[in-house]
Amino acid sequence: MRRLSPAAVVAAIVAAAVLTAGTWELTRSDETASSTSTSAPTTTSTTAPTSTTTTTAAPATTTTTEPVDVFALQPPPAAGDPAGLAAQLEAAEAAIRDPATSEVELATAALSQQVAYRALGARPEWDADVLARLPEHLRGPAQLHLAARREFRGMHRTLSPTIPAWQIVAPAPADELLAHYQEAEATFGIPWRYLAAINLVETATGRIRGTSVAGAQGPMQFMPATWEAYGAGGDVNDHRDAIMGAARYLAANNGAQDIDHALYRYNHSERYVRGVKLYADLVAEHPRAWLGLYHWGVWYLSEAGEVYLPVGYHATEPIPAAEYLASR
Repeated sequence: MRRLSPAAVVAAIVAAAVLTAGTWELTRSDETASSTSTSAPTTTSTTAPTSTTTTTAAPATTTTTEPVDVFALQPPPAAGDPAGLAAQLEAAEAAIRDPATSEVELATAALSQQVAYRALGARPEWDADVLARLPEHLRGPAQLHLAARREFRGMHRTLSPTIPAWQIVAPAPADELLAHYQEAEATFGIPWRYLAAINLVETATGRIRGTSVAGAQGPMQFMPATWEAYGAGGDVNDHRDAIMGAARYLAANNGAQDIDHALYRYNHSERYVRGVKLYADLVAEHPRAWLGLYHWGVWYLSEAGEVYLPVGYHATEPIPAAEYLASR
């Protein structure tokens, strides 16, 4: 189909932060007026002095909790040893899978999950130790995460000294994206989990805006000629249009019957095919798994090291990664 190495994106994907909501307090101390005596005027009559005491009660303390922007959360560090990573992953997975988890807690857990799997993905020698420490029901998902991470890392052979000219924006609402994926499945017969996985690995679920070095565009990364053929006259940067276009392209390449072939047509890499299918399997593994992936942030693996690109990052030309890291 094109284009940008998705490993530059998935090696780019995307983090958790423990950010507490800001609070402010206003407390006024008791304000007590001093006793006041009024002298008698110099007249023939005399007024006895009067003592007046005025007391102002302290106002009640007001505490306001500011709303937390879940897309502004910063990633925490990954644990530095197998035992710590296992504990980090177990806590993150428990929060993601619990329907009672708040949106802030969910986003925080997802970012923690992401950094832990990125760290473990680079240390295969720790796999056995970490997996043995995880509850049995989390070992299968952990193996899928690690396999997917390593497939895309394997595509990223040459590291760039610069960060691309990208703009990082908040994604569309999760329920809106899910509705688009499911509409595309109903229309074209492509299971929505594959569309969600493609959206994840291509642009971190729409967070990355910018034309790739190969010229691909939009949240599903279409080359102009391919979009002309399969975009149905829509806007390549519109989430729904792009998702429908991707499903239309996969269906035209027999994706409903042979998803491997269709994914290979989407990106001519066997690693890409395996990686997308692994993330699709993760989406299917638990009803809330996709919500965790939705909250992953944007990481870029550069020659100078891993760079986290927060929502609000905007560069109109490539930036030296070493300089960017030094400035953080």
